[in-house]
Amino acid sequence: MSYKTDTAKIKRWREERHWSQEHLAELAGVGLRTIQRIENGQPASPDSLKALASAYQVDVAALYVDPYAEAAAIVKQKNAKSNAALQLSFWIHLASWAIGMAVFAAISLGAGVDYWVMKWPTLWWTVGLISHGATVAIVWVALRYQEEHQPV
Repeated sequence: MSYKTDTAKIKRWREERHWSQEHLAELAGVGLRTIQRIENGQPASPDSLKALASAYQVDVAALYVDPYAEAAAIVKQKNAKSNAALQLSFWIHLASWAIGMAVFAAISLGAGVDYWVMKWPTLWWTVGLISHGATVAIVWVALRYQEEHQPV
């Protein structure tokens, strides 16, 4: 199984310690250009990673990206995007419903009758809005449940 170097973590750890790339290269016993290449996302040799792990005083495995965590983060990001789009569609639907109800009220008042002329369109549009809201709520609950019960 091939592992991917976590270049963002290597750079973040260096910056958290307020180390320059030159200082890290000196501590690890590697060239400055090697540090620059690794931080720019280019592949690192096992020896370079062992040297960096020694400089950071961590196990070399800490410098690799966990593929399961990376996949879970990608899925979580896609789910969040989809959920945001679904919620936006509901708010647009709600706004158009409110405008539609104002138009229906104007039609009913303009008809000069004593009852709501637009009762069936009002009823069915409201049913559609409630169904849309229920869908958004169910998806939101399902995503929260999925996040809380992620396998480790």
